[in-house]
Amino acid sequence: MAVIDEHLIPSSSGIESTVFFYKMKGDYYRYLAEFKSGSDRKEAAEESLKAYQVANTSSESDLPPTHPTRLGLALNFSVFYFEIMNSPERACHLAKQAFDEAISELDILREESYKDSTLIMQLLRDNLTLWTSDIPEDGVIKNDCN
Repeated sequence: MAVIDEHLIPSSSGIESTVFFYKMKGDYYRYLAEFKSGSDRKEAAEESLKAYQVANTSSESDLPPTHPTRLGLALNFSVFYFEIMNSPERACHLAKQAFDEAISELDILREESYKDSTLIMQLLRDNLTLWTSDIPEDGVIKNDCN
């Protein structure tokens, strides 16, 4: 984490790399939270949330909705909400918002990022489908994403 905080983020040359490195920091803390327990898990989750929030704020104000870095951030941040924070509502809202905003601008997507962007959009949609079709043991369909 020190390399990210002390070298990569300070030397970022533009918004895309800054968002990417904060996303990376959020990802690494999310991975730690996946196998830590107790206060260590809580601390890793909090650090992950902070990094994702910084990245998200920057990406929403400075990157187009179809940008692969912005979409990748939305994908990973929504997984964080679903798996680490146990908040399917937030996860679904974030994933759906990112998907819908990207769809609305798909016609102006640059050719060089089309493949990457549409692949990540498909992953967002796959997660939404999975999260909305979760059938608990009692057999009652629970749809937390509406």
